[in-house]
Amino acid sequence: MSQTVSKTVSMQFPDGSKREYDAAISGAELAESISKSLAKKAVAYAVDGIVRDLSDPLQDSGKIEILTRDDPRALELIRHDCAHVLAEAVQELFPGTQVTIGPVIENGFYYDFAKNEPFTPDDLPVIEKKMREIIARNKPFTKEIWSREKARKVFADKGETYKVELVDAIPENQDLKIYAQGDWYDLCRGPHMASTGQVGNAFKLMKVAGAYWRGDSNNPMLSRIYGTAFATDGELQSYLHVLEEAEKRDHRKLGREMDLFHFQEEGPGVVFWHAKGWRMFQTLVSYMRRRLEGVYQEVNAPQVLDKSLWETSGHWGWYRDNMFKVTVAGDETDDERVFALKPMNCPGHVQIFKHGLKSYRDLPVRLAEFGNVHRYEPSGALHGLMRVRGFTQDDAHVFCTDEQMAAECLRINDLILSVYKDFGFDEITIKLSTRPEKRVGSDALWDRAEEVMMGVLEQIQQQSNDIKTGILPGEGAFYGPKFEYTLKDAIGREWQCGTTQVDFNLPERFGAFYIDSTSEKKQPVMIHRAICGSMERFLGILIENFAGHLPLWFAPVQVVVATITTEADEYGKQVAKELKAAGLQVITDFRNEKINYKVREHSLQKVPVILVCGMREAEERTVNMRRLGSQNQVSLSLDDALRQLREEATPPDLRRAAAE
Repeated sequence: MSQTVSKTVSMQFPDGSKREYDAAISGAELAESISKSLAKKAVAYAVDGIVRDLSDPLQDSGKIEILTRDDPRALELIRHDCAHVLAEAVQELFPGTQVTIGPVIENGFYYDFAKNEPFTPDDLPVIEKKMREIIARNKPFTKEIWSREKARKVFADKGETYKVELVDAIPENQDLKIYAQGDWYDLCRGPHMASTGQVGNAFKLMKVAGAYWRGDSNNPMLSRIYGTAFATDGELQSYLHVLEEAEKRDHRKLGREMDLFHFQEEGPGVVFWHAKGWRMFQTLVSYMRRRLEGVYQEVNAPQVLDKSLWETSGHWGWYRDNMFKVTVAGDETDDERVFALKPMNCPGHVQIFKHGLKSYRDLPVRLAEFGNVHRYEPSGALHGLMRVRGFTQDDAHVFCTDEQMAAECLRINDLILSVYKDFGFDEITIKLSTRPEKRVGSDALWDRAEEVMMGVLEQIQQQSNDIKTGILPGEGAFYGPKFEYTLKDAIGREWQCGTTQVDFNLPERFGAFYIDSTSEKKQPVMIHRAICGSMERFLGILIENFAGHLPLWFAPVQVVVATITTEADEYGKQVAKELKAAGLQVITDFRNEKINYKVREHSLQKVPVILVCGMREAEERTVNMRRLGSQNQVSLSLDDALRQLREEATPPDLRRAAAE
């Protein structure tokens, strides 16, 4: 009689130690064998980085980790399980509701339901209460593999037609996994934690919305519930605080209050700049223009170009669906021609570089443009200044030799960090995005570009301990690797803004060359560079970062001169005149209103400084200065106020130049 020999696997633990186990034992049993306290805290385990259910057998040798709730990877499990608890709660409370899909998303999860009457915000507290009951039951998550026929029949018998459709969509070679929590079950890939109790109570349902089944407007409209969940209540409260702050700081709301810009249906995705907003925009452009002076040549490439140029560049194949196109009928001798509004400036800059013979002595050639570009973003993605269809790039392209590439990347880095510092951003992360799966150019060119940029990243790290760095494998542009600069705002949100991208592809496609020291033609390296990225988006970030309390040098209206009585109006006019002569942006408020009313109104419009003038101030040639956000007034002589405000209103780059 033959004896069955069980398979043994070797598991390596995080401390490097190795132990052998029967391949059939589960992750839960392994955790129990280490310590009972670990088994109690365990929510899942991972082998070679792949997270599994605790009930799954080990099967194969590998590096093993036992996950507890405080492991960062457990957060996705908490949110995933919370979505299942939400679905069970909804079906208990609203019998006949069908469940569809409920994925984890950034900062939370959602679940889509087919319900005759859509959910309302009033339903959320009721559903939350039921979810807490389900979590308190602490039912284990159990997994079964069903046949396709059984799954179709069970869900069809329950009236879950959307689940039947999902069953049919699963490839034949994939298992059909069913996860149960008590009597309730769902079709799911997994993995899950051990029980509903491990979800915890640090969750909140956020909002309801409509969503088409599978995102197709031809399909039925479903009712979607969004939620969020965290490992601890402290983390949840911190997140909710950030959301509350973000709502207060929303640039669209502040844009209305400060009378900066608006959007309307007749121009979807493009900005209607008002006078104050446009002044702020131009202040940003003027600042950036000064920072480039003497280093870059400012150019301007055409807004509309023939599609043949975009075909040569490769953008027609990669980005055609996001480009605004127009077909122009020719006259009797010309055929129809297809043109496109430029979605980016780089092909135009290559044409400018090619115009006239360049020697190696001319390099690097640095071309900059505040170029207006258009991209057809989906209407659902548009979001104030943050995501528009028409925007301005603070774009530049450096044409240099291979030997100059590292030095130019470092020069660009220094400029980017300096600009961010002038706007108060000190927490910066720089990540190198390496070659994507779909790309152009030889592996040798990619090897060279990535080698240089890795060296630059190491130098940046050595220069400053304050800069965080990292690698984003496979996230590079199709034509070359890139640095991505991410800044952190006042409430901890991260914004990716600047980029530096090395490109061997575009110069080759357009036949750009220079004459080297041996009189041979040689292809230049092209470095794409943006600091703000989209000027509109950067302004939106600034408005939200400062909550509208902009630095004096950047505020579109810097000072309001407000009088207490009409007898002080003449003195108020004199104060305003002297402020304007000092270069400040000033408005006056001589209305027959109480001074508290005037102060409140201009404070709502986020004017940084209000100078209050009455008869006493007129007699003494003084002003009462009130700062935005402060309840206190400071009495100053007009000369001292002028001196103080003139200094504050001087942009940081000009202040540095004056100090030098």
